[in-house]
Amino acid sequence: MGIKYTREYRDIITELTEAVMKVEDYFSFLEMDAEDWNRLKENQRLECTRTLSDDIFYALGTDPSFEIGEGSVKYIKGKSIIEVYNKDICVGTIRLVES
Repeated sequence: MGIKYTREYRDIITELTEAVMKVEDYFSFLEMDAEDWNRLKENQRLECTRTLSDDIFYALGTDPSFEIGEGSVKYIKGKSIIEVYNKDICVGTIRLVES
């Protein structure tokens, strides 16, 4: 299926990373517990989260919705957006095309 986008990929990933960081326990998706995650330096956590965001982006091309930590990520094809939720609260909406 794949995700169609016209915005710069790096901008999409930056916004997706910022949104993912607002999801409680998102690092559990990386099979890490809080103790392991907190041992990492800040720049290591950021790099892991960016890599996770890359993986999420490509996974959404196959599965338009899945859980991460205490939240979820959804690709809304008809609106060309990705929504990121912490529990039931939307913490990020990432536009995939220029408006």
